[in-house]
Amino acid sequence: MKKILSCALAQCNPLVADCVGNVARALDWIEQAARAGADVIVFPELMLSGYPPEDLLCLPDFVAAHEAAWQNLLSASKNMTLTIVIGRLEFAEGKTYNGATVIQDGAIIAHYRKRKLPNFGVFDERRYFDAGDVRAAFEIKGVACSVVICEDVWHTDIMSEHRDQDLVFVINASPYHRGKLRDRQDAIAKSCAHINAALVYVNQVGGQDELVFDGQSFVRDQAGLVTRCAPLGVETMVLAHYEASTWRVDDGVKIAQHDLSDVAQDYQALVLGLQDYARKNHFTEVVLGLSGGVDSALVLALAVDALGADKVHTVMMPSPYTASISEIDATEIAHNFGVAHQTISISACFDGLQNSLSDAFKGRAADVTEENLQARIRGTLLMALSNKFSYLLLATGNKSELAMGYCTLYGDMNGGFAPIKDVLKTDVYALCAYRNQGAQKIGGAMIPERILTRAPSAELRPNQTDQDSLPPYEILDGIIRAWMEHKQSVAAMVAQGYDEALVLRIVRAIGLNEYKRRQGVIGTRISRCAFGRDWRMPQTKQQTS
Repeated sequence: MKKILSCALAQCNPLVADCVGNVARALDWIEQAARAGADVIVFPELMLSGYPPEDLLCLPDFVAAHEAAWQNLLSASKNMTLTIVIGRLEFAEGKTYNGATVIQDGAIIAHYRKRKLPNFGVFDERRYFDAGDVRAAFEIKGVACSVVICEDVWHTDIMSEHRDQDLVFVINASPYHRGKLRDRQDAIAKSCAHINAALVYVNQVGGQDELVFDGQSFVRDQAGLVTRCAPLGVETMVLAHYEASTWRVDDGVKIAQHDLSDVAQDYQALVLGLQDYARKNHFTEVVLGLSGGVDSALVLALAVDALGADKVHTVMMPSPYTASISEIDATEIAHNFGVAHQTISISACFDGLQNSLSDAFKGRAADVTEENLQARIRGTLLMALSNKFSYLLLATGNKSELAMGYCTLYGDMNGGFAPIKDVLKTDVYALCAYRNQGAQKIGGAMIPERILTRAPSAELRPNQTDQDSLPPYEILDGIIRAWMEHKQSVAAMVAQGYDEALVLRIVRAIGLNEYKRRQGVIGTRISRCAFGRDWRMPQTKQQTS
């Protein structure tokens, strides 16, 4: 007789520390799954607390709230007819575990404690958790099942213990970076090749500070065929039916495995990161400086797609060095996206500050100091609007600029969130082109072509362009990616054809400008190594010569 098991993959978006709300969300999904005829519902890693809880784990009140919420869920599950696999914190004998619990008919039938605790990149689990040491096996309708948590599935030694199972549940809080879905599936194919078991992979979705959890949950049959069930960036529940070692996914939810390009996935992740940061921190509207350049154009597009045009406010702040075409382009793009737009000149403020400083600066020629004054005036005006109207101020700097320090503390670095902080300049152009393909206005592109073709400039002095201070972005970005993401040495980059003096200049600049980035705001991470959680460089150190 064939074994048929209907599995509900609950791709959820929990809120960290909202244990009561997360339990309510879980109970709602459980009821929906039961009505749909599911035999088992599978939730992400640390569903009850949200991931990552970080130093909240050191607070007794948080621990107590989590345990109270857990008991409420356990009590409510007595009325449920389906099996529940859910991630939660487990506290036992003075230890803290990243755990998974299996509930059947209101009773706990299996416990699992995460065994491989990642302590690299954005992960810091050994700071908080103790490692488990045994597997958890159980049955659902005669199907032999087991469960592992996230990092465990990447390790052959762990997965080899599941050879005698029909089905392995993998619960995850796996954050996005470009190519992550391929990485996951490749790793799982390698670690599961010899176990002859089917697999259910359920991933958290949503933004959490700079991390974005992309979802993209999937099932894998015993032959290794992967069917992606849930999309990127969407909280949803999908029903998949396991039968005789193969899967059947309900009509209308099956998604082609490679239906999104890397750029498309990056764009959706950036939208989700901004959307959830604003929503979860109770901001309903945002403001940004709109310069007529490509960076602020991309941030505008992301903001509109994340929050809606009626929630986005833009400000053009011309100085004596602002080209008239920049004002024209800023007005046009604001009109194209349908957002509220205003112009506030900084000329009077700039003159006033220069007059105030004239005696102190007597005998010294104008230099970058006067350029930074303009940026700081703009930052102050934007912060004033943020304070007055409770807007979230969006910083518009990109990763290339932040790497080189081509940005001004207390100026264009001001803000509450930096949506493109982890986007290299060359990728800014690619993302704008992608957005233009996705939505056109009558008679032209949403982001005017001239914005994409004009030489980028901060417009802080006459006839200024970025390339006066920076190498060509194609070269700069290649070196930044090699140094940060691939951890290549200077010698390795030179061997690839990069000029040694230029490589040393860029590497040195990245090191020197750590002090600026430490004072900057967080932004969505989409690369393998972003400035933030997984870039922990000392500010005080011997610099590269």
